[in-house]
Amino acid sequence: MTDDLDRLRKALKSTPAPDTTRKAADLGAAMARFDAEFDTASESGRQENAAPVRPTSERGWIARLIDGGETMFHAMTTRAGLAATTGLVTAGLALFLVLPPETLRQPVQLGQPEQESEALAESDAPAGRSLAPAPRADTTELAPLADEAMPAPMAEVAAPMAATTALRAEAPAAAKMAADMDAAVRLAPATDTEAFTNAEANPVKVTAEEPVSTFSVDVDTASWSIVRSSLMNGQLPSPDAVRIEEMVNYFPYAYPAPSPGDAPFSVSTSLSPTPWNPDTRILQIGLQGVMPETEARPPLNLVFLIDTSGSMQGPDRLGLLAQSFRLMLGQLRPEDQVAIVTYAGSAGEVLAPTPASDRAAILGALDRLEAGGSTAGQAGLDQAYEVARGMAGAGEVTRVILATDGDFNVGPSDPEALKADVARKREDGIYLSVLGFGRGNLNDALMQALAQNGNGQAAYIDTIAEAQKVLVDQLTGQLFPIAEDVKIQLEFNPAEVAEYRLIGYETRALRREDFNNDRVDAGEIGAGHQVTALYEVTPVGSPAVLNEPLRYGPETPVEAADGELGFLRLRYKAPGEAASQLIEAPIAAEAQEADAEARFAIAIAGFGQLLRNGLYTGEWSWGHAIALAEGARGEDRFGYRSEALRLMRLAETLDAAR
Repeated sequence: MTDDLDRLRKALKSTPAPDTTRKAADLGAAMARFDAEFDTASESGRQENAAPVRPTSERGWIARLIDGGETMFHAMTTRAGLAATTGLVTAGLALFLVLPPETLRQPVQLGQPEQESEALAESDAPAGRSLAPAPRADTTELAPLADEAMPAPMAEVAAPMAATTALRAEAPAAAKMAADMDAAVRLAPATDTEAFTNAEANPVKVTAEEPVSTFSVDVDTASWSIVRSSLMNGQLPSPDAVRIEEMVNYFPYAYPAPSPGDAPFSVSTSLSPTPWNPDTRILQIGLQGVMPETEARPPLNLVFLIDTSGSMQGPDRLGLLAQSFRLMLGQLRPEDQVAIVTYAGSAGEVLAPTPASDRAAILGALDRLEAGGSTAGQAGLDQAYEVARGMAGAGEVTRVILATDGDFNVGPSDPEALKADVARKREDGIYLSVLGFGRGNLNDALMQALAQNGNGQAAYIDTIAEAQKVLVDQLTGQLFPIAEDVKIQLEFNPAEVAEYRLIGYETRALRREDFNNDRVDAGEIGAGHQVTALYEVTPVGSPAVLNEPLRYGPETPVEAADGELGFLRLRYKAPGEAASQLIEAPIAAEAQEADAEARFAIAIAGFGQLLRNGLYTGEWSWGHAIALAEGARGEDRFGYRSEALRLMRLAETLDAAR
């Protein structure tokens, strides 16, 4: 057997003198035969074109290998398939040439990949030791390869391989199709690598046991865009991707503006019936940030930190990213500065700090971006912050805008470690916002961690229209902070409220003592930003109470001022300040019919709960959510609410099709 293999190797290494005339004739005949068989297969089906079955027990192993390649050739009816078949046959033959003869004699087990790996790993085992695992009842064992004689004329082996190699070399269309297929496989995202940050839905709390609720504000909107992306791709989103507060806060509401000279944001509350439970009420809390005049904006220093790794290849990633930043440039002023840092296998500055008025230089740098390589996200962050520190000046706003799919695969990638690093960096007064692009390997969990700890916002951009909303319509709020470390604490009156639950904000929960601790980080509010929070509250004596009273609880509930549902407290810091300021206000217990703004916010909250499997919505359905939102559409200046209705209907259809 060894001598036979040696002869085969020598034959394959020999290079016959080329006969160009014969080569051209053979190639033309082969291509004509291929096209004829392709046409036949299209008209009469592949089975009529199948290769003839030959007895295997009477043929040598080399011949059987060639037969297998021919069978694959007949089974595939595209030129890309022909190129793939050629590669597989060649690879299979190479494997037989590399493996030692002892391995080739062993039985091969199908259906046991872990055992096959063990057999290959033990190819250097001592003589007499079986490399193949014991067969199972549910596997198929191929007949062992015998020590057969090689076909004497080596041309029988070399000729078919040379013919297929020449065919591929002389068929540019087939080669291009094969290359395109290979590229598609390399660029196709792994659909099971997305990571989202979320937690179980907030439970119902008993007011007598836990009357105080504390959380950090959130103005992020990424979850709504991710939900939309999933639905538009014909899939219900993963419940982990549904953060209800981000869905509700995606939409603008008609909250009153703050009065001049007051706090940088106004506070409003309302109490109305719950649409999915007539025995409970919905408490809505709304914050409206002040919107300064454009001329009063401080100078802005922006560092675009752009992920140019291989995972960002594609029009919905790096292509959309470049388009999005182009839109933003039109909103900047001449005194603003822009720098660009990219990262793939390593990080580097591709555009030094440049006046925003020099659009040609900035756009030229964006146009030159190309994707490729691994993702050294930590190195990119370090470089971007270093550039930002060099740009920062007194009275200016400096911000790093990270644009990525979050797929950090070189260097530190643990969200907790990166959170700590970004938290240290924010001490320099530099803000970090995160824009997510692409699906399939989207690391939303990492992006949320970075934005929350970098005193910035997180948004997901799936369309150029979303880029318009985030980077043009709401640019001032995205870039210019008016309040930092904003916390909300609500104390419910046990004389009025038996139970309550906060709808959403699961990832923003704070401990009660965190409210007065100015060292505890919380969310930021930008110029003109709005924040909406919804509680479902159960009045004392309502049949909707879910918890039995404690046997050893207080005999008499704590009394508060008559007519108060609870007492609201907010803390915030002015940008750059270390000490917080306090806002306090009582909440009236009298419920009223919800206006259109409240109804729409409640409809979106109900929609989000349905997407998260509706633990507390009872028999309330998609149709109920659609009807409630339809009746509260209002003016809908930008069409956001109309889009929400379309997505609700799509979710209803997808759910019915499951």
